[in-house]
Amino acid sequence: MGVLSKLEPAGVWKFFEDLCGIPHGSGNEKAVSDYCAAFAGERGFRFWQDEACNVVIRKEASPGYEDREPLILQGHLDMVCEKKPDCDIDFEKDGLRLRISGDDVYAEGTTLGGDDGIAVAYALAILDDDRILHPALEAVFTTSEEVGMDGATALDASVLKGHTMLNLDSEEEGVLLTGCAGGCSAGIHLPLLREKRSGQRAVLTVGGLKGGHSGTEIDKGRGNASRLLALVLTELQKEAACKVVSIAGGLKDNAIPRECRAELLFPNYDPEKAEKLCAACQERFRQEYGGSDPEITVSVRVQGEAQTEVFTEETCAHALTLLTELPNGIIRMSEDIPGLVQTSLNLGVVKTGDDALILRYSLRSSVGAEKEALVEQLSRMSGREGASMKTSGDYPAWEYRKCSPLREDCVRIYEELFGTKPKVEAIHAGLECGILASKIADLDCVSMGPEIRDIHTTEERLSISSVQRTWKYILEILKR
Repeated sequence: MGVLSKLEPAGVWKFFEDLCGIPHGSGNEKAVSDYCAAFAGERGFRFWQDEACNVVIRKEASPGYEDREPLILQGHLDMVCEKKPDCDIDFEKDGLRLRISGDDVYAEGTTLGGDDGIAVAYALAILDDDRILHPALEAVFTTSEEVGMDGATALDASVLKGHTMLNLDSEEEGVLLTGCAGGCSAGIHLPLLREKRSGQRAVLTVGGLKGGHSGTEIDKGRGNASRLLALVLTELQKEAACKVVSIAGGLKDNAIPRECRAELLFPNYDPEKAEKLCAACQERFRQEYGGSDPEITVSVRVQGEAQTEVFTEETCAHALTLLTELPNGIIRMSEDIPGLVQTSLNLGVVKTGDDALILRYSLRSSVGAEKEALVEQLSRMSGREGASMKTSGDYPAWEYRKCSPLREDCVRIYEELFGTKPKVEAIHAGLECGILASKIADLDCVSMGPEIRDIHTTEERLSISSVQRTWKYILEILKR
């Protein structure tokens, strides 16, 4: 029996556990895509599977619902793969280790992928149960959402008949999303010049941060491990004349990095001075980020004498300038929607290649002109330090519709079911709704989902009771 086999609704949790047993990080979705295609084939549903591994499954309407407009159910197949340092899971070939704690489902040592495995599980459970009343359904499962929405961009939407869509990629119960930011990824490459030096080799680590989603949690004031390490490294260079061998932090450009490490070389290592400086930085960071990241750690560990290649002094100066002076975090808040971040960017990945230091950013804005201005600013500032920049994965904003019959229905049904009105909001994170709205004429769309906390982190939790309530809500929408 599965870990989740006793939970209700049984069909949803069965499919969710199946999905968690299949590796499905971004770019590695072939197996989970094949699982969905096989599901459709075994049940005789018409389906499409494209070269991007997107899957579309069509199920005809329940008796008595044939004259109603088709409804699209949409979610994405990929997950963000983060794990704790001591976790031995290989995301390329291993499934997740599911656990239950009270009202929560989580994965031991890793992200859970509730974003967006629960959407796929809901849709498969609906398609699998002929007792559920519904109009004609089109389940759309896309790929590579977490790394630029490449699947949605590649999707041939001409196979779809529906013009009304429930996107199930939200993670706050009782909130209906009706708009989102557009965005893109930016990659900055700084050419590396190196020279051979001798000294004490050491590893500097900044860790213990919460991290999180660079859209939904960019407003939480959480620290960015890569930026903080660059500040420590600047101080170490002044006080201890260290040299840089490599810098590495973060795994995804849309996740706020929890940890960053730098390999260093000290020509004349003074352990007392280095450790004292790290302790002072740790104390300063804990005070500055006490409300969001109270357990930040800054440490330096010596590995012994070595002769190795290090960044030249000029290269290191350019690297530290890029890491500390390029903008990061919230750029502007919305003047129209209180509390909504309008424009932001996140330094998600820093890595040292053979010939370049690579920085990857996620940029977001609900105002296209502001996004383009931010791209231009990054490019200009990078160029001054001898670095080049390219953007990728550009996706449009999903603009709020003043007239939305679906939104009105969803608000009314929610109030009748639960006795309170849902919140109707826009979100700073990117959703595929904008891309699909550009492909499907006059698309009426609402995004919703159950409660998921700390997505894109190893502390991710999916609420069991919220999954149950959201299931009841979705079925009522289908029936009505």
